[in-house]
Amino acid sequence: MKTVKDSLGEITIEETALYGASTARAKINFKIGDQLMPLQQIYSIALVKKACALSNRDCQKLSNEKCQYIVSACDDILNGVVDDQFVLSMYQSGSGTQSNMNVNEVIAGLSHHKLHPNDDVNMSQSTNDVFPTAMHLTTLRLFLENLLPALDRVIASLQSFENKTNTIFKVGRTHLQDAISLSVAQEFSGYRSTLEDNKQLLLNASESLKKLAIGGTAVGTGLNTHPEYLRFVELHLEKLTGLKLNVFVNKFHQLSMKDGMTHFHHTLALLASNWIKIANDIRFLGSGPRAGLKELILPSNEPGSSIMPGKINPTQWEAMIMLCVKVLGNDTVMSFSNSMGNFELNVMMPLMIDTMIESISLLTDGMNSFVDHLLNDLQVNNDTLKQYNEQTLMNAAALNPKLGYDIVSKCVLEAHQKKVSLKEVVLQKGLLSSEEYDSIMNIERLVYQDVKE
Repeated sequence: MKTVKDSLGEITIEETALYGASTARAKINFKIGDQLMPLQQIYSIALVKKACALSNRDCQKLSNEKCQYIVSACDDILNGVVDDQFVLSMYQSGSGTQSNMNVNEVIAGLSHHKLHPNDDVNMSQSTNDVFPTAMHLTTLRLFLENLLPALDRVIASLQSFENKTNTIFKVGRTHLQDAISLSVAQEFSGYRSTLEDNKQLLLNASESLKKLAIGGTAVGTGLNTHPEYLRFVELHLEKLTGLKLNVFVNKFHQLSMKDGMTHFHHTLALLASNWIKIANDIRFLGSGPRAGLKELILPSNEPGSSIMPGKINPTQWEAMIMLCVKVLGNDTVMSFSNSMGNFELNVMMPLMIDTMIESISLLTDGMNSFVDHLLNDLQVNNDTLKQYNEQTLMNAAALNPKLGYDIVSKCVLEAHQKKVSLKEVVLQKGLLSSEEYDSIMNIERLVYQDVKE
């Protein structure tokens, strides 16, 4: 053990600890739950520290030697070398002060205490502008590197399924009742188009995350920063992230409100809501195999029951629905947290970034699992679709222009009551010849009108 000190006095910590007194006190004061500050956020804080050190050097406020110590330490953090040094609960100060100091102290420790955690590592900064800046960078990185590729995989897989089912026709359903026919590809194109729109909405919403709080320091005034500091910070952050970022924004807004984060999560919630609809559609279409709709054949990934031999359940969809429900619940957390921007500072930031990370991670993993374990091996049950196509009466709508709604309606009701085909009734009444009926009721012509996506 070793003794360290701060403005409140001395405290004992482990000999191997790189952090200092602030972190040690926080370990004692915040023994809450088992959820630590996510490492993704720690890495983003280190990235911000690196950019700030380079900027302070360029402003001639920080020596080149000290800058190099900070840069080297930040690289170690970003490479996961000292993950075990970030030991604080996610439930801490609403600004994230304890984790900001945890990073400051670890950087100072990595320099063999040639740096002061506040005077050098935290130069021209406050937790109040570092932590929300890191939140935006964390969210952007997880979205662009993880969620977006997963979403693209689903879209590509759905497109592949469409290409295989263009000429496979089925009975449509509205109000859970029979409706006119469409192709399997058309039905699935609706799912694909939905996710494509969600992708664009997410890309649009991510633009607000490129507005950064850094440079506002404690309340938005930029106290203790050099006049050229923001210019250099923007330059270095863009070099480090490869993103076009904007630090020349209203800092009072960025420190006190978290509407950019909240708006982005609302779009994640919309994605989750749409996924629940898609998931329910496909699991019902795959219900069976004898007494359900049985239009789709789901992959047999694992036994579905501990008591019923041979049972296969739509487990991938159930997992997807559960995680989407969690994301929808998380959206309430985000909305309420955004409202807690008391005066010059939002004080729910650790909760917000933890919630955001969870939602993005769940959706990313869920979509990848869906592609790998369901969609890539999804099949159509052609026998069932053929049976339904032969039994449906709803394509009678195509006869309306020729015979009129009232006459067609009587024919449909009679066919249903007598349990015979619609064609049989129409021919018996002498309304059309067999050739005329077949021409009008050609399913491919009915399905592929001039409707464009």
